[in-house]
Amino acid sequence: MRVALHSVLREGHEAAYEEAHVTIPDDLVASFGRLGIHEWTIWRSGRDLFHLVECDDFAAAMRGLADDPADRRWQEFIGRHVDHFAESGDGPDARVLGRVWDLAEQRGAD
Repeated sequence: MRVALHSVLREGHEAAYEEAHVTIPDDLVASFGRLGIHEWTIWRSGRDLFHLVECDDFAAAMRGLADDPADRRWQEFIGRHVDHFAESGDGPDARVLGRVWDLAEQRGAD
């Protein structure tokens, strides 16, 4: 499955956030793999961040990360730069942006 997320940086933290993402901790990369997260790409426009996550099951992965020591350390570190994630309700799926259109789907491809 592929999901998109939107988060917003704290004012003035753009460069520090990008610097922090030159690489992420190897133990967090291992946790992503164990939890079925295959790819995570982040784009930035000003303070807005747009994430594309390819995973087996986003909600299950987020539940797994909630108890993961590597993710807790990362969130404590990176949280100083992130103001918030856009959410439309409760739970991990509330962060997922609604998909509007897909070219491959229109073409009938998988």
